[in-house]
This record gives sequence, C-alpha cells and structure tokens, in this order.
Amino acid sequence: MQFHRNGFRPGDPDVHPAAAGHRRAGDPLPETVDVLIAGAGPAGLCLAAQLAQVPQIRTLVVEPKPGPMEKGQADGISVRTMEMFQAFGFAEKVLRESVWINETTFWSPGDEGRLTRVARVDDVPEGTSEMPHVLINQARVHDMFLDRMRNAPTRLAPDYGLKVLDLHVDPTAHDHPVHVTLAHTAPEREGETVQLRANYVIGCDGARSSVRRAIGGALHGDAAHQAWGVMDLLAVTDFPDWRKKSFVRSQGEGTLMVLPREGGHLVRLYVELDRLGDDERVASRGLGAEHIVAKAQRIFRPFELDVKEVVWWSIYEIGHRLTDKFDDVPEHEVATRAPRVLLAGDACHTHSPKAGQGMNVSMGDTFNLGWKLISVLTGRAAPALLHSYSGERRAAAQALVAFDHTWSRVVGERAEPCAAGSLPRVAREFVHNLPFTCGLTVQYPAGALTGAPAHQQLAAGFELGKRFHSAPVVRLADARPMQLGHCIDADARFRVFIFAPASDTGAPGGPVASLCRWLERDAASPLRRHGAPGEDLDAVIDTRAVFPHGHRALEHSAMPPLLRPPVGRHGLCDYEKVFCADPRPGQDVFELRGIDRAEGCMVVVRPDQYVGHVLPLSARDELAAYFAGILRTRA
Repeated sequence: MQFHRNGFRPGDPDVHPAAAGHRRAGDPLPETVDVLIAGAGPAGLCLAAQLAQVPQIRTLVVEPKPGPMEKGQADGISVRTMEMFQAFGFAEKVLRESVWINETTFWSPGDEGRLTRVARVDDVPEGTSEMPHVLINQARVHDMFLDRMRNAPTRLAPDYGLKVLDLHVDPTAHDHPVHVTLAHTAPEREGETVQLRANYVIGCDGARSSVRRAIGGALHGDAAHQAWGVMDLLAVTDFPDWRKKSFVRSQGEGTLMVLPREGGHLVRLYVELDRLGDDERVASRGLGAEHIVAKAQRIFRPFELDVKEVVWWSIYEIGHRLTDKFDDVPEHEVATRAPRVLLAGDACHTHSPKAGQGMNVSMGDTFNLGWKLISVLTGRAAPALLHSYSGERRAAAQALVAFDHTWSRVVGERAEPCAAGSLPRVAREFVHNLPFTCGLTVQYPAGALTGAPAHQQLAAGFELGKRFHSAPVVRLADARPMQLGHCIDADARFRVFIFAPASDTGAPGGPVASLCRWLERDAASPLRRHGAPGEDLDAVIDTRAVFPHGHRALEHSAMPPLLRPPVGRHGLCDYEKVFCADPRPGQDVFELRGIDRAEGCMVVVRPDQYVGHVLPLSARDELAAYFAGILRTRA
C-alpha cells in the first residue's frame, strides 16, 4: 500500500485528501451530473465506490429508502467476490467479521424416517482461491462500500429519500442528454419532484426498476410457484450442524437450509413453505414469521428448535427472469449510438437466493461497468466501449438464471433413497456446481477486450476471459510473501504481468529488459500511446514483472528502469513492481499457473481482474493492437 507518493501523509491512509468542488449529500441537488445511480444496494454502491475515486467525475446516488440498510436480505459472499473486495481494500475486514463456510452437510431421513447426516463436503475445493466462501450481513457490505465512498476524494454519499420516477434520452444532445425526473419518497414530501440531466443513468433499482421501465425493458422468465421463507434468528437447538451450512430434507415436511451467520450465534434459515397455484401470489396466503418457525420445527424433528429472537424475516416466490438488454440502445442502432442508460443487478436479472449468487452477480455487473464508465468519462476510451457491458454481463446472467432454474428444483425435491456410501443427488449436484457457486465460471468471449487463445499454452492456468487466478509470490524489494493478485486495485487500470523466462535475471539485453525499454520509450508502446501528457507512465497500464528465481538471487537495483520508476512530486522509487517465485513446496506461481519457464510470457489483466490476453514476450505489435482496440491514442 502506497500513500506517501506525493509527500508525507499522516493519519489513516484510507482517507484520501478531499477534492474541491464536490457537493455533499443533503446539499441542493445539482442541475447536471455525469452519472446518476438509481439505487444504493450492492450493485449501485459497488459502482459508486469506483466512481468516487475520480475527482473529475460528478456522481449522484439516489435511494428511496430513508437511510442505510441495517439488516436482512443477502448474506453469501463467493470467493470471486472476496477477490474483488481485495481490490477495494476491505477483504481483510470482511474476513475478520464474517463466518467462514468451510464444510457443507446434507441431512435426509434414515431408518424410521429419522433425520441422518448422509454427506459432508468441502465448501470450497482446495486450490480454488486464496479466499474462502463467507457469510455476512448485506448491510455490512453496504457499510464497506459507503466507507470507501466517504473517504474518497469526492466524499460521495447517497441521497436517501429519492427515486427515479421517469427519464428520457434526447438523441440529438451530446451533453447531458438524459432528462430525469426524481421523486421524493418521505411522507412529508410526497408528490414533490425535481428535474436534472445526466450523461449516464445506471439503473440499480431492483426488480421493479423504474429505469428499466423507462427504456422499455421488461423481465422475462418463469416462476416455480413455490413459496419459501427466510429468517435470521437466535435460537437454542440440539441440531448438530447448527454452525455449518446444511441442507435438511425431511420425510414429508419439505426442505430447509441452515446458514450460520457472523457473530457466533446468529443463523439464517431458508424454509420451504407451500406450493402456489399458477396465478397465485404468495401475499395472498397471509403467511408470517410464525409460519416459517413452525415449518422449520416440523422439518427438524426429532431435533428441537427453540427460537429466542427473530431478527429479520421475509417470504418470497422463486422466479427466474432476465431482461432483453442491459442498456437503452436497440440492436439496429448499436453501430451508430452508444448507451446512455444501463441496468445492473435485480433490475435486469432475478433468481432465487438458494445458490447465494444474487448479490455477488449484481456486484459483478457493476465491477465490469465501473472501469468502462471511468475510461469513457476521463477520455481514455470512446463511448462505444460501453456496448461491451451488455454483451458480457447478459451472458453471465443467462448462465446464472439457467443454473438457478435447475438448482432450485433440485433443492426442492423430495428425499430419495440413497445407496450406502454414495452421495444423495442434492450433494452430487452441489459438488458438481461448486465452480459456479464460487463465482469462477464466468468467461468473457474473444473480442476487443479478450484476445484470441493463440498463445494460451504459455500460461495455461491464466485462462483467457476468466478471472486472474492469484498465486503466491515474494516481492523482491522487501522479501514480502504475498498474493500476486493483491497488487490489483479497483482503480480502472490495466495490468501487464511480465513472466520472465528462466534464463532472464532482468539484466540489460535480456527479453524482460528489452521489452521494458520498448514499453517505456518507444512511440508505439501502449504506455506512451494511451497515457495523457503529465500522467505517470503507469496511470493507464501498470507493468509488473515476475521472475522464476528466488528473491536472493536478484537485485532490485539491477531491474529495468520501468520496473523501478520515479513516482510522485519527489521522484521517489516505486519498489512494488517486481516479484519472484515463492520457493516453498507447492507455491511456485510458474508451476501453479502452467507458465512456460523457457519462453516466459505477458499476461494482460483487465481492470476488473479478468485475463485479457496472453502473449509471447516478443509480441509487441500484438500487445499494441490489443490496447489500440480499447483505448484512445492520447499522447
């Protein structure tokens, strides 16, 4: 972590100096903004936390609720999302506060119908990620993003008690073309509206999204016609796996899921309630917390469940729905018009909470969108880059909806006989689906942002289009063991990781030094072409190197100048760009990720932590062409 780059900074390094000219929440609303975010849920706050770091971007976040969330709603954080939290800088805090899900158990009727544990499996397979699967109150996730926004240069905070009522896009206007009507939601201000204009509006306003409706979008899909109850509670029980994630199937009362929560005592239950008619809504049943408790007690028999306090509860219907497009541009206008209104989260896809994917996928949407908006609004990329958002994230949502459609039915099936020594179907499906539920199956297709796999064999473990799978390394300058992926911050920059061949120590004339010299000095270098005058050379593309040697075999002072550049107003040396393989057994990044030791390679990582390209060290034209297809020439 670097925070003395431009001179000594006392105090909390997470609190950035405030930028001049930004409004505070509660001040009179502006007439124009660069980005209006509708909704302060996980998707909206994940986006706002990125935009808040950029002083030249004026962002407004509106939320109809009167204040921040305190309890309820989602709780599962996948390993992929934990990797994303690392980029935001609060993964360690989440790890400390959350409950880690290490093992999942399965219970079904045994002899005489008595509940019996029939299987137990690891919740995250070995080698999947350096991060665990954790559970934590969604409100705390909101708090983490709100803290990052509050401490950012723009001091961004949501304006509560406001919602998007309607909007329209003026196709003839180039400056702030989205005309928005906001409505106050506080009872004492009911009926009051306000008008403003925005360059972009992002609808993170849930399944009943006003933003989606305004651009003519609709959710399409089906429902399973099954009511489920969800409840956070404090209870006394003799059920043995109360502090483990558990699937419990009774003989004739249905199914429930046990999810331990943070704090050592809180537990969430998902409880199967009643079948619904084809045209029936769950609200018509008049079900309440007492019905969830009573059904859970029947499913748990003969174990006792003595509920002491119900903290939060809700009843929902399972639905699997997806909107046609995640932005406002019709297919026949894609070539001539860039998006101005975009959707994220429940505004464009809904599903059941049983796989714990809703909050995770919603934040994945806006982590994908954030760097693209920043690149466009700061002039690094053309507005057409925003077309890639709908293309990439709708495919991810389609896979989620299809998965959830099947998984919901597996979870709700009646108990079946299971041969001795074999896993029941729900356990088999759970194990099979672990890569998906870990959030690791998203793979963006080849195109402008993801290169062709012609050189994938040079780094087989960094799959093109998939998330950058971190691995242990040792930082050369201070011999610090760390995860390579942890040097990727949520700062909208690309990364180029240079993996050196075994014969290269970084000396002049070697492949790494030659490549670094070209990157640093040649007019055709993407660092030169896409950086703006006055910016640091790594402001858009951050270059780092990893050597297969032990850290005591190399000298930091002998590294190419690009890998130890002067930074900030004092020209201080950046000591954090060179790494070595970890010599401990089973920790070598070259071995773990299948990197060709004889040839080495370059691995390009997008700002959202996905692998954009794998190239030979000599492929300078291909590297330049990749970035030229995404970024504007600014030098």
